[in-house]
Amino acid sequence: MAEPLELIVVGGGTAGWMTAAALAGTTNPSVCRVTLVESEAIGSVGVGEATLPQMKDFNDYIGVLEADMMRKTNATFKLGIEFRGWGFEGASYIHPFGEFGRRMGGVDFLHQWVRARQQASAAPIEAYSYAIQACRHARFEFPVDDADQLNSTYAYAYHFDASLYAQYLREFAEARGVRRVEGRIVDVERQPESGLVAAVKLESGDRLAGDFFVDCSGFRSLLLGQTLDVPFEDWSQWLVCDRAVAVPCERTEPLIPYTRSTVKPAGWQWRIPLQHRTGNGYVYCSEFASDDEAATTLLDGLDGKAAGEPRFLRFKAGRRSRSWEGNVIGVGLSSGFLEPLESTSIYLIQVAIMTMLKLFPGRQPDPVLMEEFNRLVDYEYDRVRDFLILHYHLNSRDDSELWRYCRSMAIPDSLREKMAMFRRRGYIDAYRYGLFAPPSWIAVFVGQGLEPEGYEPFADNLPIDTVVQRMQELQQAIDRRVQLMPQHGRFIDDYSPAAA
Repeated sequence: MAEPLELIVVGGGTAGWMTAAALAGTTNPSVCRVTLVESEAIGSVGVGEATLPQMKDFNDYIGVLEADMMRKTNATFKLGIEFRGWGFEGASYIHPFGEFGRRMGGVDFLHQWVRARQQASAAPIEAYSYAIQACRHARFEFPVDDADQLNSTYAYAYHFDASLYAQYLREFAEARGVRRVEGRIVDVERQPESGLVAAVKLESGDRLAGDFFVDCSGFRSLLLGQTLDVPFEDWSQWLVCDRAVAVPCERTEPLIPYTRSTVKPAGWQWRIPLQHRTGNGYVYCSEFASDDEAATTLLDGLDGKAAGEPRFLRFKAGRRSRSWEGNVIGVGLSSGFLEPLESTSIYLIQVAIMTMLKLFPGRQPDPVLMEEFNRLVDYEYDRVRDFLILHYHLNSRDDSELWRYCRSMAIPDSLREKMAMFRRRGYIDAYRYGLFAPPSWIAVFVGQGLEPEGYEPFADNLPIDTVVQRMQELQQAIDRRVQLMPQHGRFIDDYSPAAA
């Protein structure tokens, strides 16, 4: 029998322990031995507390028990993200993890809504989203599997303490054979002929040799960036925010099942409700606000007493031109960073991990596997990038320099074409690879003031009176069903109250 692959995970935090836990939960030690090296002195970013529905898929896949994880990470449920002030002054819309309406007359609901809207016979589009109405009423329950039921039309994610989640996964991984080594890496040894990474050397003098390495070293990008010199593609001309300041505050009621993002003069402020506290942060552009100004803006915008000192983070939006180079895969910040506007940071970690498992490496780099891995990861980054840029660019605000710049900036052709197709007739490409499905784009387009001028001609096959009647019935059915849902806070108390 061949010796198992020696795989070294460089760095802990969310990225490192998600990687280690996934390997431990899905591979046999006779196939792959996993060692994770991290230094308590370095710490991790640890501010990513909001997730997307794919997080549940990841946890289920590797064998995490949901209620146990939620208790130990002070987690709450998440049905979407509310955007306040995005697009125009006074705006408030929710990007839901669910559908808008039901297909009618053989076409998507959006096209029938546009028809009715043009005749002033339709409510705002959020009235036809079960997930949004649950958010507006601070209610939650698990979706059902019966596709005929209204409460099957949504998914859910989590808010959790990222540091506690990393600790949870550490215990999960170590219990399944992952070896953790404490220490600071001071040197990287390469094979003289191939240039592949051979080992990492620690401050203690220890040497950890491996066949394959996963770089979870954060912004430092120790292996992928510093050692292998993989170039970084800078996207800050489109995503101009380059700093964040974060601080927790005391929990306030009600316990809402959604994240909140509120426009500020130099960026935006997040609010993430956990069981024991509320996470807050201000993402901003340093050209338009100093660190002191940002901290003041954040503290003034809290809805509870601050529970710590503000922490600052610097970053640059973009990604490495290759996430797999030689015998190194970059996961998380070492591979790229797109600001937390749509809670995509942990998702992009998950994408890299799941793609790595699908294209699992051997002792020698396989160019075919590498090319496919990089293609798939690049698709994800590029399409998330366009979705984030849309939030900034699609605005009519005239109250600050940042928002004027974003409105007038040149955007990628891929996004410009997507906006044009939606404006013309409500068309959205449901691509195979990439995170955000049509309902996500609809929420932002319409929520920020861009409504289609036309619709699919086949929508006219159904009489407009019938369409309006069905839409009214759908709205009433959603309203009735949402009222039967328990309050989010009560559901949490019954299902997964925080560990004492």
